[in-house]
Order: sequence, then structure tokens, then C-alpha cells
Amino acid sequence: MTRAYAPLLEPLGLTYPQYIALLALSEEDGVSVKRLGERLSLDSGTLTPLLKRLEETGLVERHRDREDEASFASTSRSTVDRSTEKRRVVPTALACRVVDVTDARAVAKLERLQKELEALVCQLEKSA
Repeated sequence: MTRAYAPLLEPLGLTYPQYIALLALSEEDGVSVKRLGERLSLDSGTLTPLLKRLEETGLVERHRDREDEASFASTSRSTVDRSTEKRRVVPTALACRVVDVTDARAVAKLERLQKELEALVCQLEKSA
């Protein structure tokens, strides 16, 4: 996955793990570092430097949780980030690299898979 995404993320100045962290933050803004690490299956030794680099670029803001001084919370600053729109096209660009968009059957199959994935996500959300 890293190799597949690299040419699409390089112009944005992001690595694949950074991109995935930003996606997770866009879904759950203000999440604790511990929770983010669980969602991404990353330990704090990996996640903390990653978030620090994103903070240095202005894409993420970190702060101490007022209720628990030992933990940190990360907040996506995507609402003020000018590259948000550029990041949104990455999944489509990757799909276009993988699927021949001139092949109607391939596009139809991709659309079916997307609908199945959306249905699965809905089921998972209902069961959570």
C-alpha cells in the first residue's frame, strides 16, 4: 500500500502513515493519541513522532487533555488546511491507477464493491 500511495502523496508532502492518521482524525476529530494508536494499530513510539511531524507542518494540533494530564489529544486542522481538497482526491486517483476507467465492467464492479463496503460499514456502526 505504501508503494501504491507514495506517488500520490509525495506532492502533498505526506507519507502513507501520515495520510492514514489524517484520515482517522477527519473521522474522529479530537481523539486521544491512545485511541488513535488503537485505531491505526500503532504504538505511541511510532505515533507520537508522526503526529509531531504533522504538527510541525500545521496539519495537526496536539494538546494536553484537561481531565487527564498524562494523555494528549490530537485535533485535525483540516478545516483551515488548504491541501484538504488535494487529499480528498487521493482515493479516486489510486482507484484510477488500479482500474481501467474506460472498461465499463470494471467500473461497475468497483461501484458494486463500494456499495458493499458502505453496507458493511453501516452494519459495523450499528453493532458498535
